[in-house]
Amino acid sequence: MVAADLKRPAAVRQLEVLGERARVDVFVSDEKYNPIKVVQQAAKHAVRGGFDTIIIDTAGRLQVDKQLMDELQAIKRASRPDEVILVADAMTGQSAVEIAGAFDSALDLSGIILSKFDSDTRGGAALSIKSVTGKPIKFIGTGEGLDGIEPFYPERIASRILGMGDVVSLVEKAQETTNLEEAEQLRQKIASKAFTLEDMLDQLQKVKKMGSLRSLVQMIPGAQGNISEDSIDESEMRRNEAIILSMTGKERENHRILGPSRRKRIARGSGTSVYEVNKLVKQFEKTRSLMRKATKNKRGQADLLSQLGV
Repeated sequence: MVAADLKRPAAVRQLEVLGERARVDVFVSDEKYNPIKVVQQAAKHAVRGGFDTIIIDTAGRLQVDKQLMDELQAIKRASRPDEVILVADAMTGQSAVEIAGAFDSALDLSGIILSKFDSDTRGGAALSIKSVTGKPIKFIGTGEGLDGIEPFYPERIASRILGMGDVVSLVEKAQETTNLEEAEQLRQKIASKAFTLEDMLDQLQKVKKMGSLRSLVQMIPGAQGNISEDSIDESEMRRNEAIILSMTGKERENHRILGPSRRKRIARGSGTSVYEVNKLVKQFEKTRSLMRKATKNKRGQADLLSQLGV
């Protein structure tokens, strides 16, 4: 990745941090004012280093100005890119459409990435930008993490916008975090009362990897509109994870040993309260009981669904 955004404060450092997290090399130049020189230096560095792909991070604007467009056109001439992709904020609505139109006119975009696509304005922005530019939306951002980006499938997104869900994407996300063998082991644990807080922590972390809860709700047929966004508390999931992480291995394997003094220590270690620790333990016991019923009979499955609000 090439740090060619020399306008925004800390833009270079932000790209370096992102590169470290993604384990991708970031080219940073001593040049402070001329992004064209940065791109030219980066091209030579890529040849010497044997890199076959270069991503140039350029300056962006919420309002279009001639100086920016001239700069971007010069960068395009200097780099001769295979792709020119605009990252647009889906939450800016009509502004995103106007910006996309101006950038396409000046640079002949090859595609668009829509960020913050788990917002309520996602549908209008996608339809309008495609209509104005005629260019494909290649990816959408559905979260703040590195895994919060996914390919744009028009038919799937149309289903989400219409509240019909997107089961295919939901299944694909689930398959990325678990496999059939792990699922069978979990089923056996639930059926034999061997499901522990350690297992609950594992499931919480797998759900986190699948994306934000709001984006997952949009994929469940019939859930959108029937589940209030106010009831989706992602911070509670983070608190529960912190609480379980503050427990010892023995405490996770056997929650019955969690007496008052242990619960006070766990609350201090997780930055929560004893009330929240007690709430998690009760929630765990109730969930474990319902899950065990669900593995045995259809009525148990109905009880579990009703508890989940379905």
